[in-house]
Formats: sequence, C-alpha cells, structure tokens
Amino acid sequence: MSRWLTFVCLLTLVSGCAAYATHQFDSVFGEQNTTNRVVAVSNEDAAFYNDQVKPILDSRCVSCHACYDAPCQLKFTAVGGIERGGSKELVYDGTRLLASSPTRLFIDAKSTEEWRSKGFHPVLNEREQSPAANLQGSLLYRAIALRAKQGAFDQPVLSEGYDFSLARDQQCVSIEEYKQFEQDYPKWGMPYGLPALNTEEYDVLTRWLAKGGKMPAMAQMPSAMQDKVALWESRLNGDDLKTQLVSRYIYEHLYLYSLYLDGGEQYRFQLVRSKTPPGEPIDRIATRRPYDAPGVDHVYYRLWLDPEVKVQKNHIPLQLDEARYARWTSYFYDEQYEVTRDPGYDPEVATNPFKAFREIPAHARYRFLLDHSQKTIMAFIKGPVCRGQVAVNVINEQFWVYFIDPEALYGKGSTDYLETQVQNLDLPAVGSSNTLPLASWVIFSEQQKSYLSAKAALIEADSGKTPLNLKLIWDGDGENDNAALTIFRHFDNASVVQGMVGQQPKTAWVIDYPLLERIHYLLVAGFDVYGNVGHQLVTRLYMDFLRMEGEMNFLLFLPKEDREAIRKYWYRDANQTIKDYIFSDYIKVDRQSEVTYTTGDHQSELYEKLRSKLTAVLNHGYDLDQSKLPAEQINALHHLQTVRGGGLVYLPDVATILVTQQGNPLEVISLIHNKAHANISSLLDEEAARLPNEDGVTLAKGVLGDYPNVLMQVEVSELSDWANQVAALKTRADYSALLDSFGIRRTHPNFWFVSDAIANLNKLDRPRESGILDYNRLENR
Repeated sequence: MSRWLTFVCLLTLVSGCAAYATHQFDSVFGEQNTTNRVVAVSNEDAAFYNDQVKPILDSRCVSCHACYDAPCQLKFTAVGGIERGGSKELVYDGTRLLASSPTRLFIDAKSTEEWRSKGFHPVLNEREQSPAANLQGSLLYRAIALRAKQGAFDQPVLSEGYDFSLARDQQCVSIEEYKQFEQDYPKWGMPYGLPALNTEEYDVLTRWLAKGGKMPAMAQMPSAMQDKVALWESRLNGDDLKTQLVSRYIYEHLYLYSLYLDGGEQYRFQLVRSKTPPGEPIDRIATRRPYDAPGVDHVYYRLWLDPEVKVQKNHIPLQLDEARYARWTSYFYDEQYEVTRDPGYDPEVATNPFKAFREIPAHARYRFLLDHSQKTIMAFIKGPVCRGQVAVNVINEQFWVYFIDPEALYGKGSTDYLETQVQNLDLPAVGSSNTLPLASWVIFSEQQKSYLSAKAALIEADSGKTPLNLKLIWDGDGENDNAALTIFRHFDNASVVQGMVGQQPKTAWVIDYPLLERIHYLLVAGFDVYGNVGHQLVTRLYMDFLRMEGEMNFLLFLPKEDREAIRKYWYRDANQTIKDYIFSDYIKVDRQSEVTYTTGDHQSELYEKLRSKLTAVLNHGYDLDQSKLPAEQINALHHLQTVRGGGLVYLPDVATILVTQQGNPLEVISLIHNKAHANISSLLDEEAARLPNEDGVTLAKGVLGDYPNVLMQVEVSELSDWANQVAALKTRADYSALLDSFGIRRTHPNFWFVSDAIANLNKLDRPRESGILDYNRLENR
C-alpha cells in the first residue's frame, strides 16, 4: 500500500511537470540514450507485460499502428516496434522523384541505436529511469494522458479539429516537441478520435510506463517446435543445384507469408535469407527485393520466428505440413529434369522469373502456385503495400477468378512457347525503383502486344488439341478450394476470399501460369513501396495489361460473336488509347467457344456452368446461409443484395456489423459496397468513371474486409428493419439517420465493446485467418 501511495504522489508530481520547457529535459532528466533502457526484466515484470499490458496495446493501439501505413511509422505490433519508436518520414509518398531508403522493422536495422541513426525518435523514456522521468519523458504516456484530459465526446460527429484523411499532415513529434503539440492539438491524444482508455486500462499502462515500460524478450520455442524448424530448414538447404534453385523459387514466393508448422496459433514463421546456416543464429540478408543480389557467396533459407501480433491486413497464413511437402516433392523433385546452372542475380534475369527459373518445368511452377492460389493473389493486396489506391484501382469492385487446368496445358509445347516469349515477359522492376513511366509504358505495351499476339496464334493453331470448353478450367483436383476466388476492392485496399461470393459480377478473370506468375512478380516481389513515383505508376499501368489479359481469357469461353460487345460494355467511355489496345487485331482469337449454351444470357449461363463444375470445391464460409441468423432475417439480407443504385452511393466501402441477441454478441456480417464504373482504365480521375446508379452491395457472413469504414450494432430481431432501411436510402441524411439508429461511430460509448466483440467472433469464426482489424479508415459522419 505504501508503494502505491508513493506512486500516486509521484504521478501527481508529474502532472505538474508539463510546465517544464522543452529544453529543460536534458538538465532535469539527463541526456537521451538508448542504453538507459537496458534494464533487467524480472519474471514479475514479464508476467505483468504479457498478461495485462500487451492485451491493451493489441486491442487499443495496434488497430491504427501496424504495417507501413502506421502513423509516423510507429508500430505497436511487437516489442521491437515500440523500442524503435516513430519517424517524421513518410513511407507513402506518391510524389517522390527518387526512391527512399527502406525502413522495414526487423530488416533494415538491427538495434535501437541504428533506428535512432535513421531518424526514429523514442516513444518510451530514454533518459534517467525514475517514475517521474519515465512518465514525463514517454510519448506514449503523454498521448494517453492528453486523451484522458479531453474526456468523453459530447457530439456524435467530431468537429473539424480532427483530420481522418489518409493523406493528412501527420504530426510526428518527438518528446521534446510534445508540449507545443499539446497546445496546438489539444484533442489529438491517443487513441486518436476514439473513446479514451477506461480507468483500468489507463491505470495499467501508467503503472507499466512509470516502472520503465519493461518488455520481456520473446520466449524460447519448445524443443518439439525447434525440431520441426530444423527439419524444414534441412529440406530447404540442400547442396545440389536443383534444391538450391527450387528453394530460391519457394522463398521468392513465400517470403511475405506467415508460416505455421503445427495446428496452433502461437508460433508463426517467416522464410528469410540468412548469411548463416541452420543451427546458427539467423543473420538476415536485407535487400530491397527478395531477388536482389544477397552480397554473400552462399544463401541459407531460414525460418525466422515472427514476434509481431497477428494483423489481418498483412497476414497471409500458410500451413507447412507433410502433406504439403509431399505435393512440393511431386512438383519439384519427382519430375525428371536437370538444373545445370545457378541463374545468379543480375537484374536482367532476376526480375524475370521466366528467365531465372526456366530450368524448373513450367508445370511444376504452376502447380506450386495453384496449390495456394488464394494466397498467391492475396499477396499483392496484403503484401508490400498495406494500402494504396494506385495499386488497386486497376481492378473492379467485385469479380470472380478461375484458373486454367495445368493438366490441359503446360506440357512440352507450352514450355517451348514460353521459352520463345521470355523476353516479352520482362517486368517493370527491371528498371529498378527509379523509373521513367512514359518510356517504360511504351516498351512494355509493345512487349505485351507481341506476347498476346503469339498466344493468340498458338490458340488458333492448337484447335485440335486444346478445345475451348470448360475442360480447360481447373477444378481444384476435386479437393482444393482455391479453384474459385472472389476479389473485392474497397477503394484503396481489397480482399481475396475463396468461393464465388456475392451476386454475379460484371467481369471475371481466367488466369493461366504466365499471368499468375507476372501478377506476383509485378505487384509483390518486384514492387517497392519505397520506390519513386515513376516506378509506382508504371507498375499500375502494367497491371492494366494483366487485368485485360485475364478478362480476355474469360471471354474465350463465350461465343466469339459476344466478345466484342461485352468488352465494349466493360470499357464504356474508355479513352481511345485503351480502346485501340483492347480491340487490337494483335490480341483477337477468332476461334469459337465450344461451350454449349441454351439461354440468351451467355455470360450468366457461363457463371452457373462454372459454379456447377466447381461445386465440390466451392468454399461457402461467407454464405449468409451458414450464419446463426434466422431464415427470415437471412431472406431480408438476400433481398438487399438485389437493390441497385439510389442511396447506396452514400454507403461506405465496408461496414462491419455486430448482430446481437438481447445485447449479447451473436454473429458478424459484412456489408461490401460494390461501386460501379463505366471503366477502370483511368489512372487518376476515377470519380469521372463512376456509375452510382449501378452500385450494389454484397452481404457476407463474418468479417470480410480488413479496414472497416464503420461499425454497427443490430439486434437480430431488428435485422430486417436494418436491411429495409439500407435498401430505402435516398439521401445523405438518410444514411446519417441509419447511423443514428444502428451506427457505432468513433464517438459512441459502446465503441470498444463492439470492437472487442467483433474481434472475438472473428477469431472464433476463422482462427487461422483472423487478426486485428485496421481502424485508420473509420469514417467521421
């Protein structure tokens, strides 16, 4: 009790310390030095952090402070991120003329001192270690104290004193600048624009920070897990050329994934390149891209234990088990082929997977990618960017994806064909991270035309061997539910889920091996979020080619007399350059589809034929019929999905709805606003192509979308009324009325209750895939 009274007295003293001027920090608390924080962490300290502090940081801080789009690059996802602190430098800068230096946590610096040399400032006290100094010198404490001082919100929609735009002018101040910040932005405490921590949470963080913000090292893995790590590392580090090339291929595709070696969630690994062999501590090789020259004679592929908490927007889970290894063995090692040389890391080769891995059969590479195709595509959305309108405004709001069957193609003839086209399959990263977009676009446009022209000629010449019917579509081998995917775009982010989710879309893709490989090397392995504006623009422009190629593959299954009219509908009001490309004679296939149609709506009929073919492997996890909701309420939600246009334009991109039963959490449903466009070929003026009268919505069971724009709470008995109110929207005021009835705005006193309930149901629903949601896009209206 006496210690607690002493603490209260010190806390009272600290409240008055705000009067100190910035320049007095050093004279009062000593000079800042990272070594001041090197203190012993007792078992008691460790338990306090793990059991009481970390859950608060995870549930109240990580929702805004994770991945590259964390404000001020401050990441609360791991001890290393908290120790690193914040930075005034922006990761996302669409105007920079030269690429910037990467600042990836755990990669681009190995110590707190190195991060300080890169301009990161501390958020924990790095001066004298006393309770007064630990609180007054902690940005984290000062931020939560500022929010507590503000008190509860007194209006549902916050005033103009807040800025929630993604491009807002971030105020990334250091502790020495914080007194002025408190005067300039008295409402900008943390959590920013959200309800304050409750008394118990505030007390726990204050006690932790007063004692020095002690954080334990990561616990040792049990011996059984260490044995599994050793087994997989031995498999990936053979001495023969074939194993080395295959392991390099695996690494370049899985390096962003969260790899699980057992059925639990406690241990997640990343596949990394190391200078050191298995059995020694990992010495990570830090390069801008996964295929850049490593700077060592021998690369070792190691499994690095990931210390970060699971965040849904960048979590790509993959299970490594014996069944998967058996499949990899059948693709890569049982095939009779010889690897004769190491392709090296020259950019001309390394940026083009068709050159670097040409000695691995295309069939094997395609089989590997198909085995987890959802993850392959998900990586370009969850991987290097976290966010970015330029990266995803190249895709439609909702579309379905299918794949060419590897057994129907990619024998020796296809391998020979790829070999002749390898130069035309170069990708923008060949120009590094500093690129001149216009010149690059012209070059890649001509190469893509040459490739598609050769592909069309191959299809025309192959009429007797490769019929254009549904036998060409991969059926997941009757057991793999990656055979059909749905992609939803949510303005500047997107989701990829298994199954044919939602209403029939305007467009669909059929992806073959060269297209799937280029998607990965364009938008994942070859994309640099730290690159200059030219690199980012040419990447986006090249993705236009890949989207159109996937769409063209789909059109081949429709009667040839339909194709041009459908393509014109997809690209209404597109500029003439795009039209010239789309309708070019270079890329037309004159062969007739061999799919038999019996109705007048061929595209709709094709969707249903594909649904029938893939019935055995379609994932229904997002179907409303799988939810706990009563049939009457489900029918109301199905009806809402038939509504088009009108007031739907006022809906956000993603609404996450907690359905309660007498106030108790029952189910989560997601409302996805599918915004219609005349075309999506415009790089910058997307709004000019909008067709709000064609907007629709998708309702899904569970959490769909990693960045909710609004949270709602609806009693199950009122769900039909909620659906009817959404369907009847006509004005912006109607949407505000909807929020008045059901919305859990940023200011709502039940915000954290609803947030926690959604998180818990999400974890129960999808234990492996779920993670902490991102709140940087929550609206204020």
